[in-house]
Amino acid sequence: MKRLFFPLCLGVLAMTCSAALAADSQVIKIVSSLPRTGSANAQSTTLVNGIKIAIDEVGGKIGDYTLAYEDWDDASPERGQWDPAVEAANAQKAVKDPDIMAYIGTYNSGAAKISMPILNQASLLMVSPANTYPGLTKPGMGEANEPQVYRPSGKINFFRVVPADDIQGEVAAQWAKELGVKKVFILHDRELYGKGVADVFKRACIKLGITVVGYEGIDPKAANYRSLMTKVKSTDADMVYFGGTTQTNAGQLAKDLVSVGARAKFMVPDGCREQALIESAGKDNLDDRTYVTFGGLPPSQLKGRGREFYDNYKKKYNAEPEAYAVYGYEAARVVLEGIKRAGKKDRAAVTEAITNLRDFDGVLGKWSFDQNGDTSLKVMAVEEIKDGKFTPVKIVGM
Repeated sequence: MKRLFFPLCLGVLAMTCSAALAADSQVIKIVSSLPRTGSANAQSTTLVNGIKIAIDEVGGKIGDYTLAYEDWDDASPERGQWDPAVEAANAQKAVKDPDIMAYIGTYNSGAAKISMPILNQASLLMVSPANTYPGLTKPGMGEANEPQVYRPSGKINFFRVVPADDIQGEVAAQWAKELGVKKVFILHDRELYGKGVADVFKRACIKLGITVVGYEGIDPKAANYRSLMTKVKSTDADMVYFGGTTQTNAGQLAKDLVSVGARAKFMVPDGCREQALIESAGKDNLDDRTYVTFGGLPPSQLKGRGREFYDNYKKKYNAEPEAYAVYGYEAARVVLEGIKRAGKKDRAAVTEAITNLRDFDGVLGKWSFDQNGDTSLKVMAVEEIKDGKFTPVKIVGM
């Protein structure tokens, strides 16, 4: 019975799958994999809203194909942020669904490191609105086997619409120099993104003549950092730089820096450019001493198509978009362009269409993807937190 039953089941399964494929032959799915659990939810919600606006603008259709969007969570309640096991499961789930032609994500660079090789083997287009770790795409900018390890097929399927940290770290160091910083204490969260941007910042500081008086990784789950900040204070550092995110305790670091009486300025990268940082630290612990670097223009300063997006977002959601909302929108527009240019429901064709994307008229200006899948845009913003708000100070690379 077992011998007869097994092939019978396979036959039934094959017929069921075949019927499902036939029923969905005119449906193209786009999925996103972003942290929807934990404090990153506010940021990822505006990212998802940006994706939805882009799909709505084409009426949910491209040619004869109906578009279906699925919002996936790559975080877990246990971690309160992105989870390696969940991200791996999302990537594998996407590969197995033949209707999925594009994967928008990830938010965290560490998560991308997990899903990239899985999606690459399936020729599934991956467009990130937020990953900034250089080693994901740039030879010689990360570990010895990067980025080749993420491309087992030998072809590129990962693209990002945000400038990478090799640019951001240098801009941050230059701004520290302009602020008159002589000595800096550098901290990082020991994660791929956080340590990566901290390393770039450190190298740039040394090159500019800023003395690095300390360089340490923190425990992101620690209840407080008062002893660490007492140590920082003893070095007379003019600035504390934290390579990390709001989710890896940037707010607590800011609170404890103030609590020990240190007068040092505080600088963080784009992973902290969200309202959640201000809420977790309290504006009094951030005002007039905290600087944030971010790839691109602040939402309220977007021009042309970007301004149209900003106005449409506020009208549709009656709220101010977080910094990465526009990148969610731009990533989705890239995906839609790839599907349109491919003209067929074929993963390899959609990915190939994006590989040749040049002079794209986007919300961030006219830009292209280079041979590594990086955007040609290099605009960076420096903001200061004043009265509990992100206030533009300087735009670099315009």
